[in-house]
Amino acid sequence: MARVRSTDSGPTPTDAPPRPEPGGWARRLRSFGYVPPAGPGGIRERLVPPHPPGAGRLWRWLGVAPGAAARLTRALGWLGPLLVATLAGALRFTRLGEPDAVIFDETYYAKDAWSLLQHGYETIWPDDANERIINGDVPVTDTAAYIVHPPVGKWMIALGEWAFGMNPFGWRFMMALLGTVSVFLLCRIGRRLFRSTALGCLAGLLMAVDGLHFVMSRTALVDLVLMFWLLAAFGALLVDRDRARERLAAALPTAGETVLRPDRTTAERLGLGARPWRLVAGVCLGLACATKWNGLYVLAAFGILTVLWDAAARRTAGARHAPLAALRKDALPAFVSLVPVSLAVYLLSWTGWFATSGGYYRDWAERAGAGPSDWAWVPGPLRSLWHYTSEVYTFHLGLTSEHTYESHPFSWLVLGRPVLYFYESRDPGEDGCAREGGCVREVLALGTPLLWWAACAALVYALWRWALRRDWRAGAVLCGVAAGYLPWFLYQERTIFSFYSVVLVPFLCLAVTLLIGALLGPPGCPERRRALGVVAAGVLVLLIVWNFIYFYPVYSGQEISLDGWRARMWLSSWV
Repeated sequence: MARVRSTDSGPTPTDAPPRPEPGGWARRLRSFGYVPPAGPGGIRERLVPPHPPGAGRLWRWLGVAPGAAARLTRALGWLGPLLVATLAGALRFTRLGEPDAVIFDETYYAKDAWSLLQHGYETIWPDDANERIINGDVPVTDTAAYIVHPPVGKWMIALGEWAFGMNPFGWRFMMALLGTVSVFLLCRIGRRLFRSTALGCLAGLLMAVDGLHFVMSRTALVDLVLMFWLLAAFGALLVDRDRARERLAAALPTAGETVLRPDRTTAERLGLGARPWRLVAGVCLGLACATKWNGLYVLAAFGILTVLWDAAARRTAGARHAPLAALRKDALPAFVSLVPVSLAVYLLSWTGWFATSGGYYRDWAERAGAGPSDWAWVPGPLRSLWHYTSEVYTFHLGLTSEHTYESHPFSWLVLGRPVLYFYESRDPGEDGCAREGGCVREVLALGTPLLWWAACAALVYALWRWALRRDWRAGAVLCGVAAGYLPWFLYQERTIFSFYSVVLVPFLCLAVTLLIGALLGPPGCPERRRALGVVAAGVLVLLIVWNFIYFYPVYSGQEISLDGWRARMWLSSWV
């Protein structure tokens, strides 16, 4: 138990007992950087780490009064993310309607979204629909189409079409908005994760200048919607984690403001009460699964992660058998908050299909009939949806047709094979092309190369931080990456594309931010070490920003010379 001494201001902690010397495997792992468990001192700080007052020092250096400096520091927690999100929004909304064409899979999602607006279900379109839509003629029909993705992503696209019409700006509007808001969310998530406004804003800035996120924010595909809801769920679980740890810390025995000792009984038996933020996470995960089914893997991973966080909190508070305590007290509430809530949201997302009679397979149960063993007690619409779902799942498993831009998941992180969304070239003098060698316009779904290649190193660092330094932040980042990435290795025979990896972008940016934080140096490090770290981190960030600016023409469809386009094709597999 930590010793206390009496002062005029009340009891305060003094020296804690020395950290026990590790033995066995732990002693051997120390040579690799392993840190043994901490002693019992500083329980409240370990349960609820405070935000360091770094920005306050900056304002004081600038001559701002202490009270005003504290207010400015608090304001920066929101103002900084808003400024970064404003930059991201300016990039994404500028020339959003260009190219003035239906590009790549917009030919499916933009039209499906319009059908949902008109009928509540997706319909078949004529072969010349794309050209007619661009010319202002929208040839919508009422014949149901066989669609292989749930409806939430298309409903999001439909909101923009409802507001601005069936045109490129309309069907891209919500993607640009979600892309902008996701940058703001990542700033706030990074701030909470790293307890630093500067590092949080840096994580958001990195995502703002990622090429893949930028392109997906300007294209009417549903993968960015999936990324948005998964990121929102991660943020909600982070808030839930902090709130639960605050309740646990408040329940421990104290003298004044000081936690005197761990409390095994409290740590193992205390219920953590209502957890509304975990319900919010369940809603977000349901919306993610109702966008694309691979959200199910993230739902499972995040469910395990939140229970492990509870176990870690109980262990810090003194529980001797923290995993068992978390299983008894936290696992079932976590399951109820996430899985049934997600299922309910998923079913609600099909409201348009349920409320109408023309959707594909909508009346399957009535037409097929039901015998005693056919789950006749289940309402017909639910049986029809289950049949539709099983048919779609079979389709996805059997999707093995070759495609020019398909890629293996092994190549995603190193940007081995990006996807071409749009390409247009003209010879000199053709349609006003005045560039020597010819003119090129392209939209290439390519992550900012230096950011993604730095992220590969950052993931290795995060793995080390998690395995040997017991850094929960690194573990959270790795969980997000693994849940969005590793399941694709189960479907290596399926036709898959690198733009699916947009769901990884927030976690890759957090990993790079974790690495940059290490470059900056720990609190209290020598000034020379801090200066070298700031220079190294600044150079890396500037190179990433420059890299985005350099590739901006092939992200946004701007016209450049053929030689300029060739100069940007750093790898032969990008062509």
